[in-house]
Amino acid sequence: MENFLKLSTADIIYYLKLSCQIPTILEAIATQKFIAEAAEKLDIELSTEELQQAADSIRLANQLLKADDTWAWLEKHYLTIDDFEEIAKKNLLSIKLANHLFADKIEPYFYAHKIDYTGVVTYEVVLDDEDLALELFYALQEGEISFQEIARQYIQNTEIRRAGGYQGIRYRSDFRPEIAAAVFAANPPQILKPITTPKGVHIIAVEEIITPELDEQRRIQIARDFFTTWLQQQLSQIEVLADISVNNN
Repeated sequence: MENFLKLSTADIIYYLKLSCQIPTILEAIATQKFIAEAAEKLDIELSTEELQQAADSIRLANQLLKADDTWAWLEKHYLTIDDFEEIAKKNLLSIKLANHLFADKIEPYFYAHKIDYTGVVTYEVVLDDEDLALELFYALQEGEISFQEIARQYIQNTEIRRAGGYQGIRYRSDFRPEIAAAVFAANPPQILKPITTPKGVHIIAVEEIITPELDEQRRIQIARDFFTTWLQQQLSQIEVLADISVNNN
């Protein structure tokens, strides 16, 4: 025989209060209400086709590839099919409102801040000894040792050591200013002369500098950044009042 623990709405709200999650939830609710009101004022409409695409995006994001997967997911999250459609509607409404407000600002912003979207592929080893770093740098210049050999000897982190010090694609904001200046002035492929920071002495190999493009993904990213900042400004002017007078006695 299975055992069940039945929780009431009061139990759930009481837990949210004690776990200090109520302010976050109230902000999320206020955000959704504000978006809905703003979209209504601007006469933003959602077509059936757009709603279907938004629903498909939710399924794809949650790997709901079969009908049974979707029903199981809905049950797990205590949602109905109407709730699912409402989620799709809210997501789509946010996207269309952001596009309505900021579509004409995206391209100028991108070109004005293009340097911030420029990526770089680097390999890095950080040492404690400046003399050793210089010795290894000159050995690299003479071809007496490879960067991978240095990484195997001096990187402690197992995964990074196995990857030869590979740091992935990074952006200017990911580096300290003194490192960013040298990295983005490099002529790849190039090994930079050791750079000293409070973290240590950095030997950096610049493999590639990636010129950014204003593709669809970046447009969405910039629009989302604009939209988030705008929402925060709007909500900061609103006082949220909620009646949460639930006792768990």
